[in-house]
Amino acid sequence: MRGREFRFVSALIAAAFVSAAAQCFASPLPAPAASPALPSTRPALVFVTHAAFFSQETRRSPAIDPQAFVRDDAAAEGTGPQNIAHVAGLRTARIDDLPESVAYTAKRDSLGFTVQKWFGANGMVELASGTGGATRATFSFKKLIAFGVYSLFRINFSPDGATFLPFDGDGTTNTFTASVDGTAAMVMTSPDALPRGSAIVLIYHSDAQEHGTSRGEIGVSAHHQLIVRLQ
Repeated sequence: MRGREFRFVSALIAAAFVSAAAQCFASPLPAPAASPALPSTRPALVFVTHAAFFSQETRRSPAIDPQAFVRDDAAAEGTGPQNIAHVAGLRTARIDDLPESVAYTAKRDSLGFTVQKWFGANGMVELASGTGGATRATFSFKKLIAFGVYSLFRINFSPDGATFLPFDGDGTTNTFTASVDGTAAMVMTSPDALPRGSAIVLIYHSDAQEHGTSRGEIGVSAHHQLIVRLQ
């Protein structure tokens, strides 16, 4: 009897094991949880001075900034590059000007800083694709004009010329003020995708005013300081 009971119990255990194993292999394994979609990002882009960008595009040497000026008593009144009219006694600032040379507007109003300060700014931007075709941009700048009022614009280039649009689309959030040490950092969203070959420009407003959808009067109250082309 004991032998028959032992064999019976063993058979029950074996049958239960086989049934459990069959259910295990018959049932599909749970699918791994889907990872959240990551935004499409691009490598960080480095801004260059507008003087360097403009001079490379127009093949000028030494590099000049057509939107900032220095005193030159021998210079006549005239119209410089980018069709910016200037009064007598001024010429466009050059990258090789004496560092202590004071920068001026086209109307001979002192900007209150030297060309060394003007050409010393730098910055970078990281771009990520957002929802609905938007572009999320993380900007960081150094060596800007202390407490300077700045705005960011997009540039679309075409055979007919350049088109400037506020980076945020409507000019309500594209303006900021640099800190006392000349640094600035912000996240800004463009409502559109930024195509390759377009650019982002940082504009200094020497009148310390916001201009919304307008850049201001170029060479007088608005001056391109840094720019980056999207590759």
